[in-house]
Amino acid sequence: MDLAGLLVFAGVYFLAVASPGPGIAAIVARSLSTGFRRAVPFVLGIAAADLIWLTFSALGLTLLMQNFHGLFLIIKYAGCAYLVYLAWKLWTAPVRSLEDQPAMRGEGIRLFLGGVALTLGNPKVMVFFVSILPLIVDLQAITPLAFAEVAVLTMLIINTTLLGYAFAADRARRLVASPRTMRRINRVTGGVMAGAAAAIAARG
Repeated sequence: MDLAGLLVFAGVYFLAVASPGPGIAAIVARSLSTGFRRAVPFVLGIAAADLIWLTFSALGLTLLMQNFHGLFLIIKYAGCAYLVYLAWKLWTAPVRSLEDQPAMRGEGIRLFLGGVALTLGNPKVMVFFVSILPLIVDLQAITPLAFAEVAVLTMLIINTTLLGYAFAADRARRLVASPRTMRRINRVTGGVMAGAAAAIAARG
């Protein structure tokens, strides 16, 4: 794939990733409440799901996938249910210091799978890979090398962008120290995460 084509893809994809949506809201909420490190698995799950969508698009399987609408509804609602669960955990979490945030066993895997499920069922992501990507990349003539180039660029852009959001939220979190403020942050971010779940569930 030539440089001009890669640059066009990079620009359009960056705008799609960076634009506010349920995924970013969930990442920021998670990082605000529990810190950057514990938001990373969620980000990696979202990135992995984008790579899955890219692979399906390159293989011409997106039309086939649209025929399994029921399956993707299940995936979408599973992701939404997990977001609601995380929101409840944030709302009811006891206030701890920034250093006293022990990770639960298996939490990283659950967060990773939650990010995958959320993204596979996110209509915003579906629209990009089913409708917009074919306008930017000639998927009918894509070579293995071109696919590898686009895949590497995809992973670089999405991980850098989303981890940037998570890091910024973590820095903002560290500016507050009082238990009362942290409790408010937990409840606000829990509400944001529940709102993100509702937004995805409500979209077709």
